[in-house]
Parts: sequence; C-alpha cells; structure tokens
Amino acid sequence: MSNYSATIRWQRDGAGFSNGNYSRAHCWKFDGGTVVNASASPHIVPEPFSKPEYVDPEEAFIAALSSCHMLFFLDLAAQDGFVVDSYSDEAIGLMSKNSDSKLAMTKIELNPQVVFDLSNKPTTEQIESLHHRAHELCFIANSVRSEVVVTTR
Repeated sequence: MSNYSATIRWQRDGAGFSNGNYSRAHCWKFDGGTVVNASASPHIVPEPFSKPEYVDPEEAFIAALSSCHMLFFLDLAAQDGFVVDSYSDEAIGLMSKNSDSKLAMTKIELNPQVVFDLSNKPTTEQIESLHHRAHELCFIANSVRSEVVVTTR
C-alpha cells in the first residue's frame, strides 16, 4: 500500500467570519514541495470571497481523473508497441444533484485527443480498447461514484 499526503492551509487574516465575508483562498502543498493556490469555485462562492484564477476542488477532481486515465493510457500504449506523440484532454465535470438529492460531481466526460506516431498507428478499435483498459485501471476512476464517459475520436 502507498500513502499520499497534502497539506491544506487557510488563514482568516482579520476578515469577518460569522457573516461569511472571508476569503476562501488557501494553498495546497504536496509532498514534493509543489504549492498550488486554491479557492472555492466562483460558481459556489462569489468574488471577492473566491479567486477564479486559483484552482478549485471541483477542477482538481476532474484534472486528477483525466491525468490518471492518461497515465494508464500511455503505459498501455507503450506496452502494446504504439508510440504516442501527444495527448491532450479537455475534461468536463457536471455538478448536479445525485440520487440522494445532494450536489455532487455526477458526470465526468474525458475528451482525449491522441496523436500517434504514424509508423505504427493503432486502429480505432485498438484505441477504444486502450481507453477502456485505462479506465478500468485508473485508481481515481475506481475511487468515485460519478459516471465517467470517455469520448474517443
């Protein structure tokens, strides 16, 4: 088993609190030393109490899922003898009420664009199989209840 850690830090800095007029800006520090500025989503907490230019937890969630899928896809493609030149994904998350009537990220759509080296390009069926296998192996996808759809082109 592996352990992962992140340190989340927030400070009031003298602003009001009980009235809700405080900044939701905070930082995430990861074990390798990377620090990411984070905030509540401006869709949930209006400015100036949120910072739209910072990463919000909902964005981080879909980015983590997309990244996990990509890393497994690249590994599987390499194992199958295919060379990937580039991979990009404009992942989309849908926040709506779940079956318990609670707001949740209910659907994540991955839209990967993969460019392969032309010397050994996989067929459409092989690409779809790589994505299916990557989804089955993705730790993040295996950890969530949201519907995850991978749209290949």
